Amino acid sequence: MEEFQRIILVHYHEIGLKGRNRGVFEKRLQKNLEALLGAYPVVTIHRISGRLLVFLREGTTLEVANQCTDAILGVPGVARASCGFKCDLDIEVMGRAACIALAEAEPFSSFKVSARRNHTVFPIDSMQMNRDIGEVLCERFPEKRVQMKGQDVTVGVEAVEGTAYVYARSVRGIGGLPVGSSGKVVCLLSSGIDSPVATWRMARRGAVPIGVHFSGRPQTSDASEYLVDDIAHVLERTGCIGRVMFRVAEELARREGAGALVTGESLGQVASQTLDNIRATNDAVELPVLRPLIGSDKLEIIEAAQELGTFEISSMDAPDCCTLFMPRNP
Repeated sequence: MEEFQRIILVHYHEIGLKGRNRGVFEKRLQKNLEALLGAYPVVTIHRISGRLLVFLREGTTLEVANQCTDAILGVPGVARASCGFKCDLDIEVMGRAACIALAEAEPFSSFKVSARRNHTVFPIDSMQMNRDIGEVLCERFPEKRVQMKGQDVTVGVEAVEGTAYVYARSVRGIGGLPVGSSGKVVCLLSSGIDSPVATWRMARRGAVPIGVHFSGRPQTSDASEYLVDDIAHVLERTGCIGRVMFRVAEELARREGAGALVTGESLGQVASQTLDNIRATNDAVELPVLRPLIGSDKLEIIEAAQELGTFEISSMDAPDCCTLFMPRNP
């Protein structure tokens, strides 16, 4: 079988709306990917025409390429990641690469071709590429049907800067903005379900989260400390607050140069999260307090924690200072 270099095209959406500042966001996303993908066989990462392009080492298997793609999907700022091949800007060569890419997308019943030409010197336009490569794929996969809407697989073909990139496996990422593009925030992080989700949502909006956990030792065990450490490692894989806690966190925020505090509070979820109590805790500090879960219900937060991978950790029993120092009537 013909060998082509494996690549992963990283698509983004929100970054593309940034106008003159887009390059800053692209560079930040590129640095974040370079830091995350150190354990994978990545040769280099380039910026090309509204995309980031991850080049994988020669001989990289499909399994490893898919693992690398899955890791990329969890990075804030990534709208979609497409695993495929780099090949010459030649319609016959592109057709052969498309056959390999589509074969690796099994099982499927229907497909279509979506070509995009950014290199205007290439004489074949997008519509003709769709027809030519579609014809090759129909000959190679006669048992499959072409379907323009609701297809199982879309074969992407992009002609960019004198080179073609062909892919079939394309998976939606989490979107948002690259971590580090929106400043720092201090996140009050317990071992519960809510605050890790709140921290994650702030990271997805481009903030660098600095986690602060309040232990109840020696009045309680140190179990919550270990659970929060596990939660932090989960969050790392992707970059019931009291007034005294707010003041401590604010001082830490000043030392770290953070611009806001973040909590996992949801309006009305518990007695301490009424409007009156939220206003009282806000009055204890000068920094703005961000509450990304304020309008979410518990089921929504649990679902988000399960997707994030922190729910099982947060479900373990570990008394912390929130329950220790919470007054009977907040």
